[in-house]
Amino acid sequence: MTDKITTYPEISVAPMMDWTDRNYRYFMRLISPHARLYTEMVTTGAIQYGDRDRHLRFDESEHPLALQLGGSSPSALADCAKMGEDYGYDEINLNCGCPSDRVQSGMFGACLMKKPDHVAECVAAMIDAVDIPVTVKCRLGVDDYDSFEFLDDFIQKNEKAGCQTFIIHARKAWLQGLSPKENREIPELNYGRVHDIKKKYPHLKIILNGGITTMAQIQDNLPQTDGVMIGREAYQNPYFMAEIERKIFGNQDILTREHIATAMIAYADDQAKRYQTPLKSITRHIIGLYHQQKGAKQWRRALSTLPFEDGATPKSVIETALENVERAQAKAQEI
Repeated sequence: MTDKITTYPEISVAPMMDWTDRNYRYFMRLISPHARLYTEMVTTGAIQYGDRDRHLRFDESEHPLALQLGGSSPSALADCAKMGEDYGYDEINLNCGCPSDRVQSGMFGACLMKKPDHVAECVAAMIDAVDIPVTVKCRLGVDDYDSFEFLDDFIQKNEKAGCQTFIIHARKAWLQGLSPKENREIPELNYGRVHDIKKKYPHLKIILNGGITTMAQIQDNLPQTDGVMIGREAYQNPYFMAEIERKIFGNQDILTREHIATAMIAYADDQAKRYQTPLKSITRHIIGLYHQQKGAKQWRRALSTLPFEDGATPKSVIETALENVERAQAKAQEI
């Protein structure tokens, strides 16, 4: 008798600049053992000419983990993809969705969607350099290039280059006139177009991204896609991923918020000893742990102030924050 093989849809946490660094990813892995995690976008220049280890190192617990690259030179992307593979990443992802001015000036991110042939050249170079999957994260379109045909052409050319997985943020990007924040909110969501791409390319893995904040949205979209990528909700309300663990992956062995907070004490101690990582660089990522719970305000206040005090340690700061939560919860029960 063979063991039953259970397959699950792919649930992932989006690459988010200044948010999804290694400290956040370690924290997220405590909450969600099954979600696929992504680095912040790392430019090819930063890897080739900067502190490579600082940009690429990660904790083994973070697997499955993808490295998102930003760049437009096929040779540089291939070189950095190989470095990522050598470091042990499970996937290399090319950013074709970020709309920021800084990214545009470097000729990568969302503006690359206007050059699908060039993107395909980049993808082919990376695929030739590594044995792990190379994927593309893109938008529905860019500026006035906003049609099914435009997206279809982009997908088709990059499929021919060898890409088998596309993560599609279901909004177009406005490269002029909107800030990156506005580009995450103002362009209208169009999940239907992502569904239509999946219908046309059933053999490709199509992951939907953009505006997902509830379990109902996930369950509505999963039958029509291969997975869902969660963005800001996974950062601002990180314990939402515990609900996903239970309802999507059937995992009932979820760590409590208190256990997660306690585990972060040991992690912060270790990072301080090994890399001189400031406590504030870690506590800033766990501020949302008690989102919409009794004591959330007290938790946030403690983590926003105590790390900056003289003599602050991971143990003193996080345990004080937990005590403040307990008092607030006890007081609420008395009322």
